[in-house]
Amino acid sequence: MNQHSAPSGKIKHALSVSREADFAAWYQEVIAEADTVEESGVRGCMVIKPWGYGIWERIQQIMDARIKEAGVQNCYFPLFIPLSYFAKEAEHVEGFAKEMAVVTHHRLIGDGKGGLVPDPDAKLEEPLVVRPTSETVIGAAMSRWVQSWRDLPLLTNQWANVVRWEMRTRMFLRTSEFLWQEGHTAHADRSDAMDETLRALEMYRSFAEDVLAMPVIAGEKPENERFPGAVATYSIEAMMQDGKALQAGTSHYLGTGFAEAAGIRYQDKEGTQQICHTTSWGVSTRLIGGVIMTHGDDDGLRVPPAIAPQQIVILPMLRDDDGDAALLTYCEELRAALAKQIALGERTRVLLDKRPGKATQKRWAWVKKGAPLILEIGGRDATGGQVSVLRRDRLWREDGKVNFAAMARDGFLERASAELEDIQRSLHAEATGRRDANIERGVSTLDGLAEYFAENKRYPGWVELGWSRPTGAALEEVVAKLKALKLTIRNTALNAPAPGGTCPFTGAPAVETITVARSY
Repeated sequence: MNQHSAPSGKIKHALSVSREADFAAWYQEVIAEADTVEESGVRGCMVIKPWGYGIWERIQQIMDARIKEAGVQNCYFPLFIPLSYFAKEAEHVEGFAKEMAVVTHHRLIGDGKGGLVPDPDAKLEEPLVVRPTSETVIGAAMSRWVQSWRDLPLLTNQWANVVRWEMRTRMFLRTSEFLWQEGHTAHADRSDAMDETLRALEMYRSFAEDVLAMPVIAGEKPENERFPGAVATYSIEAMMQDGKALQAGTSHYLGTGFAEAAGIRYQDKEGTQQICHTTSWGVSTRLIGGVIMTHGDDDGLRVPPAIAPQQIVILPMLRDDDGDAALLTYCEELRAALAKQIALGERTRVLLDKRPGKATQKRWAWVKKGAPLILEIGGRDATGGQVSVLRRDRLWREDGKVNFAAMARDGFLERASAELEDIQRSLHAEATGRRDANIERGVSTLDGLAEYFAENKRYPGWVELGWSRPTGAALEEVVAKLKALKLTIRNTALNAPAPGGTCPFTGAPAVETITVARSY
């Protein structure tokens, strides 16, 4: 009996803290034990380790293909942006001003005490902002690239890092530096720009559902939650296992404000100068945090097969004797056969873990990393043409023992692809069922909303409410009331039926349904 099984069906999990006991501490332990990320020495900046970066690479590869399928082309824009670029768009710069990192000098000199200080003679004529987002610098480029209606639509994207100086940081979820993609497009009119905004939103929704196995609600943000300077902001919202909401991706219709500030104009077919309509949209390494909090369990991470750097891990039970060579040959032949198979539309990714060490220790390391399928193979398995298979999403038997299934090698080869596809579906179904069971639709008053969240502190879930779509001072009053309850409006689901009744905040007739939740 190993340390992770217990008699009488009682399970001793791999992690020292459970989700139910302390979700925040559980999250920190998962990201550490899954070997995804570590502190960098700079507050709020992270070192993404190979398994964590491998997940990001999978996200990047699949998303990049979908971006290009829409006719969008990748480019790269500078990390440093002149401060004057931001000054052209007052609302935008106000939204990011408190988060901007600014470069003011280009050289250091000794301070006479063994240290270094900025050289007063090396002060920049104009401060440079370390990229928090790229609307301004890309707008400057677009003003050069767009001259005629023939140049539109202009569809660009970049994969990059950005810096937003966060005061309260959490790995993957909110860091001072993070990785992302940011799409930026210019269009002849509002209709075409809105089509692109909603296309990007749908791309994110389907990606979250199909690739990340993470159910989301796609909809429009209220006025107070819009991207600084945007006319309309849309998001996908995912429910984490503690019942809080995570904004997992955004798409913005920017109208003509950014284009006017940057001078993005075109000559139409009649020879008249027109202002372009622009959009921006992005997802980031926050998605990894979302995957962890959606699918992780009390034994670590569970990675959906579509984004797993290694979908199948083979663990030979090496004994450091003459039998190891034959065992490794058997395992390598199995790896090669599996690697030829197609699962979820791609070649299966298989790793033969030949590192020295006990098989049980390596097994639990891979369990905590969340490899979808783990195969343990000993000398007798090799001789008998067998494999022992562990599905990460079905880790335990009812008696508290690890749920290994012994089967013939050829039988496993026949079903390996189907097993991976079933794990992908299973994780999505589990997360969807959990989300749907924790959306409350019976609240109709502000007092009822406060009472609901007071009674559901440990697992609050979400509440759907009728909404009259107030703006201006009326909206500010609602936001203040929600803030007092530590709640936010997440979004209004697209294509949702009109709710009827009245808005609990304003008493006016409800015209749409909003989702209210605690959030990250």
